[in-house]
Parts: sequence; structure tokens; C-alpha cells
Amino acid sequence: MTQNSLPIGIFDSGVGGLTVYRALHDRLPNERFVYIGDTARVPYGTKSLATVERYAIENSLFLKRKGIKLLVVACNTASALALPRIREATGIDVVGVIGPGGRKAIEITKCENPKVGVIATEATVSSQAYAVAINRACENAVIMQTACPLFVPLAEEGWTHEAETYSIAAKYLEEMREFQPNALVLGCTHYPILREVIQETVGPDVKLVDSGEATADEVVELLKKRGLENPHEVAGDRELCDDLDHFYVTDAAERFARVAERFLGASPARLKALELYSGDEWQKPDR
Repeated sequence: MTQNSLPIGIFDSGVGGLTVYRALHDRLPNERFVYIGDTARVPYGTKSLATVERYAIENSLFLKRKGIKLLVVACNTASALALPRIREATGIDVVGVIGPGGRKAIEITKCENPKVGVIATEATVSSQAYAVAINRACENAVIMQTACPLFVPLAEEGWTHEAETYSIAAKYLEEMREFQPNALVLGCTHYPILREVIQETVGPDVKLVDSGEATADEVVELLKKRGLENPHEVAGDRELCDDLDHFYVTDAAERFARVAERFLGASPARLKALELYSGDEWQKPDR
């Protein structure tokens, strides 16, 4: 197998990274993907820096052993805290979700002094990683950040149009609506599932930035730059979660499959639970 035909690896602390997988799948129909969701140790946002780095490196090395040509870190917390250590440990190209999301927000505002909003989990907001990425792209940007922790369980339960969801969004986003940003970054991989609710709440003039889609755009360009695109076209229509893509979880495989059905409209054809970490390999224990 040539390097070009190797799959792209994706890891997340749980199920939210499936929205990143979907964006990559849509943009790169010729590519295959290997995904691991560390569902046994989610959430990462409550863990120490050292612990997040260790978990992230373990997941990344697992994917490297599966034979990947590029790694996408779909987890916002790991993207904020662990990218340098992941690159050092794996020695392969690594793309996180925060830098692409911040750059895309500036790109679409087309303003000299843009106002950019960020909604994310409490851990991601506290890390200031999106603020740093946005100011790196435009030092004149005015930034407002808001944590929306209940958006995660709402997305996983599929509560995308319930009255309660609109009520929670209105409460969380009241100050953001008053801020009137030019662009609003959806800084958690779960949040695109609630895109319609968020757009209606902040108003139609605010441009929403899906960090997963922004990451997919940058992965496309990186593959071209490195000459790593897969030249072999996949026969027929490429479906989400088909048997060309492999999914691994460290716990709760049945729940992962149910949430995948809600997020993507399809359950993984190839899904394996890997419940223990031995130091060399995730493995399912003997029963």
C-alpha cells in the first residue's frame, strides 16, 4: 500500500468528533478514515494538562500504528493543550480544530476590525485557545466568548428543535446577540448539530463558523501540499460510516452507535470496542 492510499486518522474524547469526520468525508470522498473516540475517559475538559497530553498521545500512537498518513485532532481540549506533544510523539502531520476555526472566522468577516464570537465548553473558553488563534489571524479582532455546556447533552439526545433547547440557547446567547459579532465560531464539535437553533437565536446576519468544516478545508490543502491525496477513486457513491472507514471506542460502543445515527444518519459498519490500554495497544479484555 502506498502512502497516498493510507487512511486519515481522527481522534476525539467521545462522539463529538463525528461532525469533523462528516466534514472530512464530504470534502475528501476518495479518502478512508480511522476514528477513535475515547469514550471511557470523556470529558477531557476536567482533566489536568499532563493527563490530557497522556490520553491524546496514547490515542494518536494507536492511530499511527493503524497506518495513517495524517492525524486530525477533533477534540477541542486536546487541540488547545496537546498538539505540540502529539506532533513530537508521532512525527506525522497533525491538524487540530482550533487554528482552522479561528482563521476561518477572520477570513469570512472581511472586516478591518472584526467582531468575533466564540461559543464552546467551559474548558475550551478558559483555555483562551480560540482567542489566541483569532488574534493571531487578526490582532485587531474584538472577541467575546461564551460557554454553553448544556449544548453537548442536548446534541447527543437529538434535541435539536425542542422548545427547551431554544430556551436554553436564548439564555446562553443573550449577551452574544447583544454583542452582534460578524462571525460566531462553533467551538465544540457537538454544536453544529444545533446549528439551526444557534442561527435563529443570534440572528441571520451572524456568519457561523463550523470548526470541523474549516479543519476539513485545511486538510484538503495540506494533502495537496504534501502530495498525499489518494488518486484512486472510490467506486460508486461514498456513504458515511461505510465499511471503508473504521471506528474504535474505549467504552460504550452501543451508545456511540446510537449517537452516530443521530449525528450522521448512519451507524458505523465497522465499530470495535477497545476497553483496556496495555501500554502498547488498546485491546478488548478477555471475558
